[in-house]
Amino acid sequence: MSRLSALLAAGAVALTLGVSAPARAQWIVFDPNNYVQNVLTAARELQQINNQITSLQNEAQMLINQAKNLASLPYSSLQQLQASIQRTQQLLAQAQRIAYDVQQIDRAFSTSYAPATGRQSNLLLVANAQSRWQNSYAATQDALRVQAGIVGNLDTNRIQTSALVTSSQAASGGLQATQAGNQILALNAQQLADLTAVVTAQGRAQSLEAAQRASAQDQGREQLRRFLTPGQGYQSQDVRMFH
Repeated sequence: MSRLSALLAAGAVALTLGVSAPARAQWIVFDPNNYVQNVLTAARELQQINNQITSLQNEAQMLINQAKNLASLPYSSLQQLQASIQRTQQLLAQAQRIAYDVQQIDRAFSTSYAPATGRQSNLLLVANAQSRWQNSYAATQDALRVQAGIVGNLDTNRIQTSALVTSSQAASGGLQATQAGNQILALNAQQLADLTAVVTAQGRAQSLEAAQRASAQDQGREQLRRFLTPGQGYQSQDVRMFH
C-alpha cells in the first residue's frame, strides 16, 4: 500500500512538472509579427530623422546662398567717377567772358552783338568788335581745355571699366552682380556727361564765332554807309576797321 502511494505521488510530481514546464516556456516564444511591426516602426522613425537632417541641410544651404546674395561688392568706383565728373564740371565753370548763363548771354547780345545803328559812335563800334573777338578767342580756348580734361579722364575710365567687368564676372551672389552692373551704368553715364560737355563747349565756341561773323558783317555795312555819307566819315581816332 505504501509502495502504491509512493508511485502515485511520483506520478503526480511528474505530471505537475510536465504541465508547468510548457507554461513557463510560452513567455520566451519568438513572435514574428510583433518583430516585423517593431522593425517597421524603427524604419519609419529612422526615415523621419533622415528627412529632418535633409531639411536642415537644405535650410543651411539656403541661408548660405542668401548670405552670398546679400554680400556687397568689395570694389567701388564711385570715388573715381565723382572725381572725373568734378574735373569736367570745374572746367565748364571756368568758362571765360560769356559763359553758360542765360542772363549774361542776353546782355551780351543786347550790347556788343546788337545790330549797329547810326546812333553808335565809331569808337563804340570798334570796342564792340574787339569784345566779340575776345569772346570767340576765349570760347575756343575753353573748348580746347574741356577736350583736354576729358581726354585725361579716358585712362581713368579704362581702368574702372576693367575693374568693374572683373568684379562682375567674379560676383558670388545676385547683389554683387547687380552692384557691379549699376557701377558700369554709372561709368557709362559719366562718359556720356563728358561727351555732352565736349559738345557743349565746342558748340559755344562755334556759336560765338558765327555771331562774331554776323556782327562783323553788320558793322561793316554800317561803317561803309558812314564812309559814303558826307559828314559821317571817320576821324583820325577812328581809323581802325574791323570786318
